[in-house]
Amino acid sequence: MDLIPRPLSAHRRAGSFPLTPTTGLSAGEGAQEAAGLLRDLLRPATGLPLAPAGIARGNTIDLAVDGAARELGAEGYRLDVTPERASLVAAAPAGLVHGVQTLRQLLPPEVWSARPAAGVRWELPCVSVRDVPRFRWRGAHLDVARWWMPTAFLFRYVDLLAAHKLNVLHLHLTDDQGWRIEINRYPLLTEAGAWRSRSMAGALAEDRYDDVPHGGHYTQGELRDLVAYAARRGITVVPEIDLPGHTQAAIAAYPSLGARPPGPDERVEVSPRWGVHERILDVSDASLEFCHGVLEEVLDIFPSRYIHIGGDEVPTTRWEGSPVARRRARELGLAVGQLHGWFTGQLHDWLRARGRRMVGWDDVLLHGGAKSLSEGAVIMSWLGAEGAAAATAAGHEVIMTPYDSTYLDYGQAEGPEEPLSMGHVTTLEKVYGYDPAPGSMTGAQIMGTQGQVWTEYLPTPERVEYAAFPRLCALAEVAWSSPSGRDYEEFLGRLRPHLARLDRIGVGYRPLDPASPRPHA
Repeated sequence: MDLIPRPLSAHRRAGSFPLTPTTGLSAGEGAQEAAGLLRDLLRPATGLPLAPAGIARGNTIDLAVDGAARELGAEGYRLDVTPERASLVAAAPAGLVHGVQTLRQLLPPEVWSARPAAGVRWELPCVSVRDVPRFRWRGAHLDVARWWMPTAFLFRYVDLLAAHKLNVLHLHLTDDQGWRIEINRYPLLTEAGAWRSRSMAGALAEDRYDDVPHGGHYTQGELRDLVAYAARRGITVVPEIDLPGHTQAAIAAYPSLGARPPGPDERVEVSPRWGVHERILDVSDASLEFCHGVLEEVLDIFPSRYIHIGGDEVPTTRWEGSPVARRRARELGLAVGQLHGWFTGQLHDWLRARGRRMVGWDDVLLHGGAKSLSEGAVIMSWLGAEGAAAATAAGHEVIMTPYDSTYLDYGQAEGPEEPLSMGHVTTLEKVYGYDPAPGSMTGAQIMGTQGQVWTEYLPTPERVEYAAFPRLCALAEVAWSSPSGRDYEEFLGRLRPHLARLDRIGVGYRPLDPASPRPHA
């Protein structure tokens, strides 16, 4: 069976289960949302009503939440298909949602079409599948700060993540190059901070620009709709508001927030340039009040238990020259450079008091100080094993996001024919071979992993899809499936037919053999 990600166990039996206009769909208590999702996924191509089992008179798809199936955990499921009945059982509704995606993959690839597919025999193979995810955090990050992406694409991206049993969309909403979330208390963040006058037109070292204005933002209503849409598909949307660095767009909107040396300061613009910027928030009471005001509205939009505050790449040069920062450091008995940890700790404690958990990149420990965060923080380790080790030693849970294995904006191969990207190369095989919890890192403190899609060189949805897929298919399997018996060639054998599904929904993935033309969707 060509299932991705690979299930814990799957056995083929003789026979098949035909789906016809008389096939019924039974959904017990707690299973109605999954049943609705199954209808929504199958109806466009098949036209089948999947009427409630009491009305339909044919064979039956039965969805059930069974609390006694505790061995399946919060997201596992069992799928048993005979010629008369397809039974999907989970201990919780989230497991049914993942099982629905497996059921969809078992049907002919035409079921992924958005239009009716004529002449297709809709049938499920008779199978027995038992499936439990390896990690509880299986994420995909999307940077919409460098380049605003159409709202419709965010919904499409959610569908693609759900199809691969990923359960977190990490949405990077703010950076030096743009502020993308509406904050009613600070309207200039989107009136001014969401727009830049130009963008880089080549590699960072070339320092070339296109002189074309770029911008956009998402209303709070749009983001709430996205959150609800994702939740129905088993996905939590985790917002990232980058603080106190990567904040030049916010400072362009409200210049008094920035750390400033004494004397006149030049006009601040939303940055057109990629890379790390020296302009960061000051450590004043006004800056903290700003952060709290922004985060209050963020919490109102996003019910996620986890709120990402960034914390990466915070140069302290301007703090060194800021009278406010130097005074704050003296009052706290800290070196100026240690204010990074203090600032992050303030945000962590504020979120914790409101029942949320702070997520931050491992810079907050390696450069901010391990003692700055009390219990409950979650660390995303992008810099490598050192960050993960520091986090676990300090008692924090970790999400493994090393740049050399999970950054999907990096190039996929060497060669001049490859699109412009960051300088490293991360192949499909390398992503598939990554283990977030090798022997030295096993334990409950590793929550999981996710793929990062930074968009400096990915200005359109088409470029995002080309960079993300099929590498995100591989990372989804790394996050879901047991590493036991993992074999790259065997994975490719399942991936090739899986790409036929992606063809049907028009995903512009990078072909396994770039020299071969892709079939039309």
